[in-house]
Amino acid sequence: MKPNLKIVFIVLFLKIAFIVLLALTISGCSDDDQTQQTPPQDLVNTLYPEAEQEIMAIFTQIRQNLIDGDMDGLIDFHAYSPKFTEFKNGELRNGSVANEAYEREVFGAVTEVVKFETNDLKVSVYGDVANATFHSDFHLKFGENLAIVREQTSLLFVKTANGWKIVNEHHSPLNE
Repeated sequence: MKPNLKIVFIVLFLKIAFIVLLALTISGCSDDDQTQQTPPQDLVNTLYPEAEQEIMAIFTQIRQNLIDGDMDGLIDFHAYSPKFTEFKNGELRNGSVANEAYEREVFGAVTEVVKFETNDLKVSVYGDVANATFHSDFHLKFGENLAIVREQTSLLFVKTANGWKIVNEHHSPLNE
């Protein structure tokens, strides 16, 4: 019985096509692609002066929100989510619900902002993430009572579609 010549050519064509396709696939996976890609940006050493100014301007807006008693404006600087964390007063970490409740209760009771200084403010931007550290010197009145808040503070910001938002707060006592 003679093999059908048409079937032999089809099988031979399919084998050659498979070998060519396999060779193209293997050559497409070479390490040369790694060297052709743009190297990642140096997020540690690159400066972002515009973003730094945007973060610094937030502190002016926060101060104004406190003066105006605008707690919604103050809260709007936060990106509350399950990822949000805060450390303060040497206590265990809390999350977004506790942070918002605390800020509304405490800062909502401020009757006068006597002084709102963020001494030694340093803003470090790493692309869409920024860290702001400072020594607070806040003099806030609650009725006739004056509270002076001197802490070391770190605020971690993330750039979102709605601007820079705080995603982490850390407050530690500042030694005199």
